[in-house]
Amino acid sequence: MADNGVVAAGGWLADQISLGVLAASVPRDVVDDAVAAAGRQARRRDGKLPPHVMVYFAMAMALFADGDYEEVAARLAGTLGSWGCWDPSWLVPTSGGITQARQRLGWEPLADLFARVAVPAASEVTAGAFLGRWRLMAVDGTEWDVPDTAANAAAFGRRRGGKDAEGAFPKARLVSISECGSHAMVAAAIGGKGTGEQALARQLYPELEQDWLLIADRNFYSWADWAAAAGTGAALLWRVKSSLLLPVLQELPDGSYLSVLINPAIDSRSRERDRLAEAARAGRDLDPDRARPVRVIQYQAGDDGERVILVTTITGPAQASAADLAAAYYQRWEHETGNGQLKTALRGPGRVLRSKSPDMVRQEIYGYLLTHYAVSALICAAAGEAGIDPDRVRFTRTLRIIRRHATAAFPP
Repeated sequence: MADNGVVAAGGWLADQISLGVLAASVPRDVVDDAVAAAGRQARRRDGKLPPHVMVYFAMAMALFADGDYEEVAARLAGTLGSWGCWDPSWLVPTSGGITQARQRLGWEPLADLFARVAVPAASEVTAGAFLGRWRLMAVDGTEWDVPDTAANAAAFGRRRGGKDAEGAFPKARLVSISECGSHAMVAAAIGGKGTGEQALARQLYPELEQDWLLIADRNFYSWADWAAAAGTGAALLWRVKSSLLLPVLQELPDGSYLSVLINPAIDSRSRERDRLAEAARAGRDLDPDRARPVRVIQYQAGDDGERVILVTTITGPAQASAADLAAAYYQRWEHETGNGQLKTALRGPGRVLRSKSPDMVRQEIYGYLLTHYAVSALICAAAGEAGIDPDRVRFTRTLRIIRRHATAAFPP
């Protein structure tokens, strides 16, 4: 028997997509503001590929990863015409003209545009979106294969393969923060050669909101990064390595315990660590540059009994139980789902990006991020209308509907 919620969501999607999914989340006036802020306005009034068109073109490249430049432009023209963004007198651009227009635009307007439009999409009734008053968010990274040019190799480097062999392609690294309930990515940083995930995530922590609960795997923990992220007022739930010292200050009824994180710059041989631990046990205020109170949740996971250690800024069991926090930690896998949608559903499995220069690689990735955000926000809204979990509205099916509606060709 068909699920009425999924059927209703599909019908709602078809109606909305016919109006243009890209413009719904990335409106023209915001595009113009981002272009102006970057100083990339058109220099000529009669330009055939003005900056706002090229912003939507960068998004369309993500929608139609199989098409060449002319085909992507042809599919986009009809939709742009319906928004008043395309002059019917303009002729079909050549690949060379499109390349030059992409270079004139650069990547900075798309990065700014993403920062302006990419906000959490889930509502309070979206399944898996909240734990109590906190919106569940996750930070994680991924890599993109980029064309093997000297410029790309110098900018992004290669990752070592088996037996220290270099990979076939340079790899651009992306770290992003996504909303678990909708898979929508709301902050992102692209790294160059020698830039690790921790360094990229560090760029994103100032974007945290106080009603977020940021979930992170153990590779992201350091004292400085925890302090920076916690200093924003956001709640944190991070896995840490078993080697981290977490003294038991008070055992709690749900099996968790209160502890304290101490700045590693404080000599482990001094009595200062003991004094800070005692101050934390007594509930006294701590200098946040020296120590920070936390709650610890430990459990065995999986058939192999892997030990998981979580630390959180949510110190009261009444606010969130240890069981609820352990379950929330596994919502971070929704970020992996979002990465899969970006790199497999949109780009295609194993496909290398198009761009042969570092600036255009960054522009292309931001085009993917903007398009993924637009589709994720649309799916979340459709699921909300139908009263179902967004996970039940298939991303790949939604893409097929969008691609089917964006088939108009250039006018003769």
